[in-house]
Amino acid sequence: MFSKACEYGIKATIFIAVNSSENRRVSPKEISEEIDSPQAFTAKILQALVRHKVVKSVRGAYGGFEIDKGKIATIKLSQIVFAIDGDQIYKGCGLGLHTCNEKHPCPVHDKFMVVREELRDMLENTTLEQLALDIKSGVAFLKI
Repeated sequence: MFSKACEYGIKATIFIAVNSSENRRVSPKEISEEIDSPQAFTAKILQALVRHKVVKSVRGAYGGFEIDKGKIATIKLSQIVFAIDGDQIYKGCGLGLHTCNEKHPCPVHDKFMVVREELRDMLENTTLEQLALDIKSGVAFLKI
C-alpha cells in the first residue's frame, strides 16, 4: 500500500520519536541499521522528513535527528505519509489505471473508495506518540 520509501520513513520517524522521548538524538547510520534501509536511501528519506518539518536535523559532534518532545503527540501518521508519498494514496486507482473515476470506474473502484476512506481515517487519527509508545512497551516492533 505504501511505497518502500514511505515504509522506511514511517519506521525512521517512529525510531527517532522513541529516542527523542528519552532525550537522545540518533545518527543516520543508527536509523538505517534499525530500519534495515540502505544509508543513502535513508538520507534522502530523512531530508524529506526534515523539509516537511516532521523531524529536526541537528549538525555537529552531538548532532543527529530528533523530534521535539511536545510535538511527538501532535504528529499524525498522515503527515509522515504526505512528506514521503504526497497525497497519491488518497487519489490513485486501486488497480493502477490512469483514468479511474465515478464516470469511468475500474472493477474495484467502489470497494477501494471504502478502503481508502478507512485508511485516511486511520492515518489522520493515529499519532506518532501512539506508535512510539507501542514500541517502548514492547507490543510492537520495527524489525524482527
